[in-house]
Amino acid sequence: MNSFDRLELVYNQIRPVIDICLLAFVIYKAYNIIVKTHGMQIVKGLLALGLAYTVAFVLNLTTMLWLLNTIAPWLIVCVAIVFQPELRKIFLKLGQGDWFKLGTRTKHTYVDSVLIAADMLSKQKRGMLVVFVRKTGLKDIIDTGTRLNADLTSSLLVTIFGHDTPLHDGACIVQSGKVIAAGCFLPLSEQYDIKKTFGTRHRAALGVSEETDAIVLVVSEETGAISLAYDSKLYYDMTMEQLTKTLEDQLELTADSYTEEDPANDVTSKA
Repeated sequence: MNSFDRLELVYNQIRPVIDICLLAFVIYKAYNIIVKTHGMQIVKGLLALGLAYTVAFVLNLTTMLWLLNTIAPWLIVCVAIVFQPELRKIFLKLGQGDWFKLGTRTKHTYVDSVLIAADMLSKQKRGMLVVFVRKTGLKDIIDTGTRLNADLTSSLLVTIFGHDTPLHDGACIVQSGKVIAAGCFLPLSEQYDIKKTFGTRHRAALGVSEETDAIVLVVSEETGAISLAYDSKLYYDMTMEQLTKTLEDQLELTADSYTEEDPANDVTSKA
């Protein structure tokens, strides 16, 4: 038996294990995408159709089988139309996904500056909207505002949102420790079951999280509550500990990667 035959024998022995592991990996990734995009509605609809067809087949319901077979092609089109937002999000996630990511974390600085500013504005009951860019580009949104490309500090954010400046009504776009743009307009949420108490900021935060993989921090002007929106969900009134932990997880921060601001730039030093 030569080396090639030995390798083929070994491969034939481990092939079932590789097959099962790859299938489990695909199922796991598919489940994560479905959960994060509300695609479970599509799954439920397909399961209901499959159950109806199974019942008709087992009970030999000829008329029902004929009807299902006749309308099956049209049902596929209807599903694509009715669940178009969910399907779009699923394909968006597929395009964004790091399928073979091993959990390595990249360093990201100045996130603490956003939290400092959010805490101060929360106490002052001033609204705030900050978008953390991840993999999806936000050029269309950035173009609706004023480009700054400025170093991110809590002083800058408090200046933008703490006073009635021309930029305070929109959102700040943050990436790699920079305020890329301010005064940006965000798409409003398409969800119909949002609480009526939520204002435009919360609807805009949820809206951009539905169309992109961005994470949005929003401070309520009415209550001072600090919330996060990502993966088409809004997490309302979070504590500083919850905010820090969530941002570390979602932005893949290391706990020791934060960069402290210079005291001269820190708004807390001016109090």
